[in-house]
Amino acid sequence: PSFAPKDPMSKNAPHVPPVPPPPAPFANGLSKAGGASLQSPSAGSNGNIPAIPGPPFSAKGRLQSRSSPRSQAQPKKTSLKPYHWLKLTRAMQGSLWAEAQKSDEASKAPEFDMSELESLFSASVPNSDHGGAGGKSNRRTSGPKSDKVQLIDLRRAYNCEIMLTKVKVPLPDLMSSVLALDDSALDVDQVDNLIKFCPTKEEMELLKNYNGDKENLGKCEQFFLELMKVPRVESKLRVFSFKIQFHSQVSDLRNSLNLVNSVAEEIRNSVKLKRIMQTILSLGNALNHGTARGAAIGFRLDSLLKLTDTRARNNKMTLMHYLCKVLAEKLPEVLDFPKDLVSLEASAKIQLKYLAEEMQAISKGLEKVVQELTASENDGPVSENFCKILKEFLGSAEAEVRSLASLYSGVGRNADALTLYFGEDPARCPFEQVVSTLLNFVRMFVRAHEENCKQLEFEKKKAQKEAENEKMKTSAPKKVAENEKIKASVPGKKAENEKMKNSAPKESDHLIQTPIRSSNIN
Repeated sequence: PSFAPKDPMSKNAPHVPPVPPPPAPFANGLSKAGGASLQSPSAGSNGNIPAIPGPPFSAKGRLQSRSSPRSQAQPKKTSLKPYHWLKLTRAMQGSLWAEAQKSDEASKAPEFDMSELESLFSASVPNSDHGGAGGKSNRRTSGPKSDKVQLIDLRRAYNCEIMLTKVKVPLPDLMSSVLALDDSALDVDQVDNLIKFCPTKEEMELLKNYNGDKENLGKCEQFFLELMKVPRVESKLRVFSFKIQFHSQVSDLRNSLNLVNSVAEEIRNSVKLKRIMQTILSLGNALNHGTARGAAIGFRLDSLLKLTDTRARNNKMTLMHYLCKVLAEKLPEVLDFPKDLVSLEASAKIQLKYLAEEMQAISKGLEKVVQELTASENDGPVSENFCKILKEFLGSAEAEVRSLASLYSGVGRNADALTLYFGEDPARCPFEQVVSTLLNFVRMFVRAHEENCKQLEFEKKKAQKEAENEKMKTSAPKKVAENEKIKASVPGKKAENEKMKNSAPKESDHLIQTPIRSSNIN
């Protein structure tokens, strides 16, 4: 059922003293009729307690206050937090809302304790019982918020205010920075956000028809008023955004165009790559001799990637491995051909379609600058500084764009020439496919060559080990014979040593036989 009041400031709404919240949230549910626990008469008789704001509205038959009708004065409305729903203005027949309009259904809805509702869902901090300076301060800070006039859609206004918190320039100085094209005050993201929140024609009409105090308007409305002071503000903001990004956009596009030219030149001038392509042609004709595929004068570029598809009978080597093996033996100087193609990997990330879009965006952006400059010259003093700065920018920008356009047209010719260099049709095999195929071929070639080198190293070590084993086998019988001779000579040497040992005089016998002379005693 609808609880919208007929009269939001009911003249008969009585004075309601404050009610403490329940001990636990909604412990007893929503209060029933007469179930509110009000303060005792003795507590309410204190003359020092100020009047407490009553319920915000009296709903017919529902949200009525249940205190004594003897009120001293008309209560002040308490601002409650909103419930952000999307309301229906018409109840469709057969819907539950149509049923709810019936009197017997409406009586089934529970009654609400407005004091409890205000205590729980008050939009501002409730005043203290003692009306001191703190309470007055709270009223001053929270009061103006509810007094703000909001003309713009709430969601749009909310998003606009969030955006403005990221713009550090005060509102009065904001448009001065825009008209001065001051990129030290605003960056491109901030300017683009300002563009998103330029007022529509309808919003401008709302603000033009507002005759109240403009200080009472919300922050979004005041921001819109600042924008409306400048003729064609959205167009000027777009020019500002273009100017901020111009030099980086031109620089990035120029680098990409130069990269395309560089890779086309590197590929066409690489003698080593040409020798490899000729070797592949000879290899293919040798394999395909006597078949319909033989006697070729060239091959399609994507055939390079099929070199890994043909495997040797032992299944351990592909045609790519064999190509690298032949080149290592016959033309080792071409193996480092990837060093000729230093721009290949970077150029594989470039799409000519996107370069064309960038070129078109820069050209159209410059046209918009010229149009806005022409229109702004009729704005009067408000756009005088804007026109002066824009003319200076336009002078250098036009020269840069002319140079860029010339470079761009040359890139298109070089890209087509690169495709034709491999005997391909630019319409069927565009620049992107050429560099992508070559990059994949380079990677496969390098990997196959590294695998060949590892295999050679492995076979070399294996051969060395086998040679050592063979050497050990041939030297083993000689060592056995020598060991036998040594063993045979050991008994004779042992007997000779024993004989020498027995014939040698003992030292103790020598000492006993030596007479002791008196001269030896001191």
